[in-house]
Amino acid sequence: MGRSLWPLTLWLVRHGQSTANAGQPADDYSESALTELGHQQARRAAARIARPPDLLVVSPMRRAGQTADAIQARRPGVTRQVWPIGEFTYLSPVRCAGTTVAERRGWVAAYWEQCDPNSVDGGGAESFAAFIERVRAFHDRVLALGSGFVVAVGHGQFFHAYTLGLERGFAATGQAMRDFRRAEVAGPLGNGEIVEIPLGLSSRTGG
Repeated sequence: MGRSLWPLTLWLVRHGQSTANAGQPADDYSESALTELGHQQARRAAARIARPPDLLVVSPMRRAGQTADAIQARRPGVTRQVWPIGEFTYLSPVRCAGTTVAERRGWVAAYWEQCDPNSVDGGGAESFAAFIERVRAFHDRVLALGSGFVVAVGHGQFFHAYTLGLERGFAATGQAMRDFRRAEVAGPLGNGEIVEIPLGLSSRTGG
């Protein structure tokens, strides 16, 4: 990223609606694509970014990449980098292959009832502790940029954990895990929603 006259400002953009969000099954949820509504949400989010970002950070998951494409279409000269800010994969993708959101509800409930930050559900899953370490690493990497306007395109749970971490610290305890789950259930980020974080203060816009 080149030198910028702007102070360090971070905008978090949740991807548009994916086929998984719409309730469709998939063999690999990292490859879930945007629906037509998701593409519309991505274009609306891109239109709200009024000046060119100094850096566009993108999750490696397909739905985030497609959302970032809408931003890059409006700002073709932007520097784009893929960072490890994929969604929190707490259920094993191996056993979730081919299932829908409705079919996984029981597994989700059991995972959060256990609330063990070191628990790993199975192949391809990560623990809450490992997830929080990724979130902390993202924060440190953004701070290391020093200045500029950074737009990150990613996922609701990742960004919720990040904003909560800014307020309370990036802890991976059982209590922090319960607090995260309560906050996520009470106010999840909408598809295409933007969270603006200027100088460490966050405010939510869009929907």
